[in-house]
Amino acid sequence: MRQLELFASKRRKAPKRGGGCDVVPVGKRRDGGTRYWCLAHRADATAKYGRPAKMCRAAHLSPILPEDIVEIDLDQFPGGVALWGAVPPVYDTTRLPLDFGIHVHARKDANGEKDIDRTHRGVKLVGRQLPVEGLVISEIDAVYYMVSSVFNFQTRDVKCSFCEYPHLDKDWFSVHPHRRHLCAGCGKTFSDVVAGIGNPIRAMQEIAGLLPRKPMQSEKTISLRQSQYPGGIQIWGSNPAIIWTSEKSEEEGIHVHAYKRDGEVADPDDTFAVVEIDGLILDPLMVRTLMAQNSLPHLESRVVPLQCEACGAMEFCSGEQAFTPVPRRACSRCSGHLRAPTRLQNTIGNPLVATLAHLAASASRTPQKHAMGLLPETL
Repeated sequence: MRQLELFASKRRKAPKRGGGCDVVPVGKRRDGGTRYWCLAHRADATAKYGRPAKMCRAAHLSPILPEDIVEIDLDQFPGGVALWGAVPPVYDTTRLPLDFGIHVHARKDANGEKDIDRTHRGVKLVGRQLPVEGLVISEIDAVYYMVSSVFNFQTRDVKCSFCEYPHLDKDWFSVHPHRRHLCAGCGKTFSDVVAGIGNPIRAMQEIAGLLPRKPMQSEKTISLRQSQYPGGIQIWGSNPAIIWTSEKSEEEGIHVHAYKRDGEVADPDDTFAVVEIDGLILDPLMVRTLMAQNSLPHLESRVVPLQCEACGAMEFCSGEQAFTPVPRRACSRCSGHLRAPTRLQNTIGNPLVATLAHLAASASRTPQKHAMGLLPETL
């Protein structure tokens, strides 16, 4: 079982530095200099000029403590347990705090109310069909599982060939299959047998016999006016559940929370095929895509509304183009030049950015901008 605590590991004897770091040399860089790694926080610790850093790049992050982990006994919820990677809404006019980690739904009665409806930093699953020690999921695994799933990548159970530490591909690597990986456990690079994207959740799904199932399209529609919900509106794209034990099928669409007043329970709190707000219809694929794009640190500020100067169409970049910023994009309809409201050369087009800005202009209060604090991981 993968230990969830970020600081727990088979630690080598190494000089301790500031911030509780254990910094050790782990090999050579491309320029021939020494590369350093922190065994405590599992992060790069190479400072300028190839020197060991006093603190690694992840020393400021809060570890997941035992009290941050909720234990869910699958046998106690025959009505179904579902887990998702929880990230900020693409649109949020509430004043609720950031909801980040693993969102849990659990029902004792399949047709009853949810007995658990909360978000946690870690989840431990136990039950008769699971190993005695249980199965543990961390928030970062869940978030990048969501990203890979939205962009239609299947993840793999990848382990370091040196230390056997389960490998998680983050940021750029969560959407680009590759063979060569950098182990977070020991800081060494290793090669897998095939190109893929590593995520420990895949091993957990295989052990539990709960591989992902294809969701069904929601048949529900909704039309809202922001003025009717002064407590705010939150919008997410649906994404395949990490774990889904209910006999009912998971629904795909746009998930909406709307609040009459601050502090009240959301109503509606449901997933819809069609969502109209103040006369603007939201596209479920654009919502889902933007949610994943917002979760990739290397795409920060690069997802913009791109409009064709010739035909006036808004460009929606899909497939590989949805996570690959490039300069001088051409309109997919008429091959005209696409204009972006930014000085950045490499961009990605998603018309939903402009739609949400239009909604924000008529909202009773400015939408929140949540910072997840994820570290960029690129070549």
